[in-house]
Amino acid sequence: MWNHKRTPVIALLWCVVGAWPYLHPAALWAQTADEVDKHTASLPPDQRAYERFRFWETELPPEQQRDPNLMTRYRAYLKTRGRSDAEADEEVKLVNERGSRSEVERWNRILTAEKPHFNTKPNAFLVEIANTRKPGAALDVGMGQGRNSIWLAQQGWDVTGFDPAEKAVALALENARKAGVHLKTEVKGMEDFDFGESRWDMIVLSYVGAREIPDVIQRALKPGGVVVVEAFHRDATKGQSIGGAVVFDTGELPALFPHLRVVRYEEPLATADFGLDKVRLVRYCGERPE
Repeated sequence: MWNHKRTPVIALLWCVVGAWPYLHPAALWAQTADEVDKHTASLPPDQRAYERFRFWETELPPEQQRDPNLMTRYRAYLKTRGRSDAEADEEVKLVNERGSRSEVERWNRILTAEKPHFNTKPNAFLVEIANTRKPGAALDVGMGQGRNSIWLAQQGWDVTGFDPAEKAVALALENARKAGVHLKTEVKGMEDFDFGESRWDMIVLSYVGAREIPDVIQRALKPGGVVVVEAFHRDATKGQSIGGAVVFDTGELPALFPHLRVVRYEEPLATADFGLDKVRLVRYCGERPE
């Protein structure tokens, strides 16, 4: 879940589904700071502080989300919300000190929810691409509860997945056991996982960030290997808050991977796996030349 180059606070936002800004279905529709405060009132102080920060951060344009002075700006925002200097300092401290763990916990909750508000079936674009490929070694980046990893394993792929949300990974392993397939898993974020070189026949980036590591992805693919990406188009942010790590502009993904051959690229209006709304998406498959 995270962008290592930004403040420690936001390091997780760019990995697993940095897409949806709230903790539970009732809060999915909160579109104002006051509504966020209402929906998170029962959370512990550190988690409440983090959810407020996360809502504010996802409202910013992507380039501003990467501002090295982000927390200074956030403190100023808190003052406009009526916080005293001491209260603003305390909130910023909580986010800085506990933000990473708060992000992991929120995705543990989302990805292991009894009534998930996301597609628990394999990503449809991934299924289309995988059905045209010979099974090999696949890497599922930000695997969550294993919906894509398990399906790939059922098709004969040798699957490795990783995610910093340890409860989601545990659920993925349990789901794999019930399905009678084997997964190799690691509880790590992107910044800690060893992608290797010429290691994978397929790398899956399903609603996770890719913007920070295109060179890593390109090196990690075997010749003839493919990266498969589905995420949100910038248009999807017009009616809701979506984390900038999983939002891409028109034509951005093919340009992000200049050393790969474009197998397929499209920007359809379709139902997103996360949020389950019909919005503009981006779908990309690129192949490393033989």
